Amino acid sequence: MASNAAVPFWRAAGMTYITYSNICANLVRNCLKEPYKTEALAREKVHFSISKWTDGKPEKPTLRSDSPVE
Repeated sequence: MASNAAVPFWRAAGMTYITYSNICANLVRNCLKEPYKTEALAREKVHFSISKWTDGKPEKPTLRSDSPVE
């Protein structure tokens, strides 16, 4: 029988730790003063490539650059 006394508040709120961590990171970034805020927001961008595979061989990769929704 599990007790709810030791459950972290983010879990009790129905969040995963990653979601909680991302919320906290966004709050900290928004509290920064310039020029640190701009630098932190620039590091938040994500760059990746996607390759579709056909007949066991990769096709030409598609490069993507996404930034989180503000």
